[in-house]
Amino acid sequence: MDPYIKQQFLSEVKQAIPERQIYTDSLRTYAWGTDASFYRMTPQVVVRTKNEQEVQAAFKACKKYAIPFTLRAAGTSLSGQSCTDSVLIVAGKGWEQFHLDDDKNAITLQPGITGGRVNKILKPYGRVFPPDPASVGSAMVGGIVVNNASGMNCGVHANSDHMLLSARLILTDGTILDTGDEQSREAFRKSHPEFIKKIETLRDEVRKDADLTARIRYKYSIKNVTGLNIRPLVDYDDPFDIIAHSIVGSEGTLAFLSGVRIRTLHEYPYRASAMVYFQTMEESCKAIVALKQLKADEDDMAMTYENLKVKSAEMLDYLSLQSVDDPVYLNYKKDVDAGRIDGVAKGDYHNLTAVLTETKALTPEGLKANIQEVMDTLSRFKLYGEPAFTDDPKVYGKYWSIRSGIFPAVGGQRPVGSSCLIEDVAFHIQDLPHATVDLQQLIARHGYKDACIYGHAFEGNYHFILNQSFATKEEVERYRSMMEDVVKLVVGKYDGSLKAEHGTGRNMAPFVKYEWGEKAYGVMKQLKRIFDPDNILNPGVIFNDDPDCFIEHLKPLPVLHYDLKLRQEEGDNHLAASTMDEMWQGAEKANRCIECGFCEINCLSCGFTLSSRMRIASQREMLRLRQTGEDPKRLAEMEKAYRYLGEQTCATDGLCATSCPMKINTGDLTHLLRQLFMDQHPEQRAIGQIGANHLGAMKDVVRGALTAASLGRNVLGTATMKKVCGGLHQLGIPQWSTAMPGAIRNPSQAMLNQQPSELKVVYLPSCINQTMGLTKGAPVKRPLVKETCALLHKAGYEVIFPKNMKNLCCGQIWESKGMTDIADRKTAETEQALFEASEGGRWPVLCDQSPCLHRLKKMVTRVKLYEPAEFILTFLKDRLTFHPTHRSVAIHLTCSTREMGLSDTMLKVARMCTDNVFVPEGIGCCGFAGDRGFSRPELNDWALRSLHGQIAEHHIERGYSNSRTCEIGLEAHAGIPYMSIVYLVNECTEPRS
Repeated sequence: MDPYIKQQFLSEVKQAIPERQIYTDSLRTYAWGTDASFYRMTPQVVVRTKNEQEVQAAFKACKKYAIPFTLRAAGTSLSGQSCTDSVLIVAGKGWEQFHLDDDKNAITLQPGITGGRVNKILKPYGRVFPPDPASVGSAMVGGIVVNNASGMNCGVHANSDHMLLSARLILTDGTILDTGDEQSREAFRKSHPEFIKKIETLRDEVRKDADLTARIRYKYSIKNVTGLNIRPLVDYDDPFDIIAHSIVGSEGTLAFLSGVRIRTLHEYPYRASAMVYFQTMEESCKAIVALKQLKADEDDMAMTYENLKVKSAEMLDYLSLQSVDDPVYLNYKKDVDAGRIDGVAKGDYHNLTAVLTETKALTPEGLKANIQEVMDTLSRFKLYGEPAFTDDPKVYGKYWSIRSGIFPAVGGQRPVGSSCLIEDVAFHIQDLPHATVDLQQLIARHGYKDACIYGHAFEGNYHFILNQSFATKEEVERYRSMMEDVVKLVVGKYDGSLKAEHGTGRNMAPFVKYEWGEKAYGVMKQLKRIFDPDNILNPGVIFNDDPDCFIEHLKPLPVLHYDLKLRQEEGDNHLAASTMDEMWQGAEKANRCIECGFCEINCLSCGFTLSSRMRIASQREMLRLRQTGEDPKRLAEMEKAYRYLGEQTCATDGLCATSCPMKINTGDLTHLLRQLFMDQHPEQRAIGQIGANHLGAMKDVVRGALTAASLGRNVLGTATMKKVCGGLHQLGIPQWSTAMPGAIRNPSQAMLNQQPSELKVVYLPSCINQTMGLTKGAPVKRPLVKETCALLHKAGYEVIFPKNMKNLCCGQIWESKGMTDIADRKTAETEQALFEASEGGRWPVLCDQSPCLHRLKKMVTRVKLYEPAEFILTFLKDRLTFHPTHRSVAIHLTCSTREMGLSDTMLKVARMCTDNVFVPEGIGCCGFAGDRGFSRPELNDWALRSLHGQIAEHHIERGYSNSRTCEIGLEAHAGIPYMSIVYLVNECTEPRS
């Protein structure tokens, strides 16, 4: 981009869009330029938009200066749809509004809401969002629709194209068209008569050509997203319907989708699944063809999803089964090696194939009848073992977990530095048996020995996973040769789809004409010119004249490594072995990242600074620049910016790992970087040592600060205090908020007047709860330590505090700051004290702060540790009588609660106390992150930006959690008191007689 043109463009865009939403720096343009594909292009400008007016402004500026631009929502696309080296316009966070029709049969959605969220909205009404890509939990509706993404239960019948009712679009000239609004349609007829005329003319030309019309219908009878969607030209008369449906599968090359109205489907209440194993792949495919013929009625009605007995059939080849250590596959290997399988040589395991089959029904009787008919059909084929259908979610959930686990299993086993590629093709059902075997042999012929084939066999749609390195020309040429042969097989031999559901992108752009033929390809080009006459919208995607574009701009994946481990091996006494090993493994695990973006749904800072995958991608690029010495100035700029954007605003909560296919905790990488930073700043480590050695005194200092803050508030008033402290925070003083508690002086007083008992518990109050008392105006009278002891006494327990409690700490604060040696030392001291207090592990140990407990559970082995709700449910429930209240309460599930698997426990305890429990939507990590809520309160502000509105809407009176620091931030943002779940239980119980 010409520098002068770029400057003019930026000046114009900044008049309509806040500058904080426009990135031109080296770090953020690189980070936001990454997507799930194996391509890498770095945009020169990233524009984050929040509404249609901002999109219009960006579009008009791009058109005025003839600047190409690309649109993106979540960036989970696999084929290079959202890569650009020009302008990237993002519409994700903030585009999350929806409206559900009164009859619940349709829903209107903005592009930034995830498919998983839509399904949560629909679930209470027994409805589902029709498209179901594997990425549905992270992929946003905009991307799902414009890629026409589908999945395991979404055949042609339920894809976005068939379910779409209307679309709201922004064209390249900034015009907004809502095809579902008559006023908007009429205005568009007047403002764009030529546009309408060209659409109608193209429609009529296509329909005059009988062969072309037949070709289009044939190609779309199976899953097909190769090229632009031209089905609307033969299936719709209304030009506005054609316009709306043309956007489906257009991959951002025609217009911006700012809203879509789409049908919902009913969810079948009864279902059963079976993992069926076949002796050969060809046999499994023949069975799938037979299963697809099973209809609900015996008349001549067409086969539709609604009347099919089998709703889905997922095929898994032997390498897929091997990747997840499928138990039946392991048993099959033993039978083969023992000579118990006729006609199969020892060591030849490639024949075994599984088909995960599911049937659904509206009644139990219907489900039973379906199962019987399916079993009768399967009896005609050569099976390995007897199939067994189950309607138990716990059992069939394991089957589907095996299916879902293939991609992460194969990707996790790939050589470090290589890419994990997923391609998808589709065949017509009658070709399935032979085509599947041909595909398997083709991939093996090109030397991909660890590649597996699996996928939606019921739709003739297969994925094949390749672990591919692009480090050498030979590897690139191997990939080229293999893909060219795939094209010849899928299209040349079977006339199938080169892309069934993952989109054309850059990866298949050179082959669109070959698949569709000259006439159909010409129609697509005409459609592109009608919408985008200047060819500035996502150029290079779908249409690309470069025959090698699918092997260009390949994403480099340098191996992340740090010299920290070397220093540990050399005896650096700053590095504690236990925690250091965990962090090192976390950094090593980051090399498994394929930058898919699944982490971002649970990454707190996503949309604020950088997300988890952006941190890993940025670290890779900075490492590459260090290794090559390519651009020192750019490297320095990225490293400086990363300190805040990547490191300081990472909450290190670990929730990113819960949705990552590879289970990568980017927080481990951040801890490692903080360790490196501390090694370079010994003066900060010295301060940490002083604090650890004099922890009791440090607690007294904190109590003094809390007392002074309370006095200041009383003297100055809340408003003045807030203003003064806000100014002091700009100078580096920790942020004060209205939810800041006062001090607690002597927590040990809580044990006074307790009666000796045979029931004993060791209680370890966290450092925070040893120092922090109640918030001003709190609806309770006792600090948490006293409240917890009161509850334990009520249940008949004698409380034991560990000796030297004022100097004990879990070590979390030092770990979070990169001082792992100090963290481990404090943890070891605490474990010894707890071991002694519990009489060698005889008594259970209760800790009242979930983040502290989380670290202790990972590090401590000699005592049994419990979180408050966990202890209540395990030990106190049967010793107390519960008298539930009807108060509306909110429950905050902390990151550590989720990671310890205690979310259900927390909610169960809350529901024993009240019948009105609310968990705010979209609130994961609260962003307080230990003390980060004081030093970086903007992270807490971002995390809880939607909390107050939800609390007010649901008329919540109080909030409960199990982390005092989290509760400070929650209370400040929600406007209601937040406190420990212990207070709720104590209020609603009395001793059981």
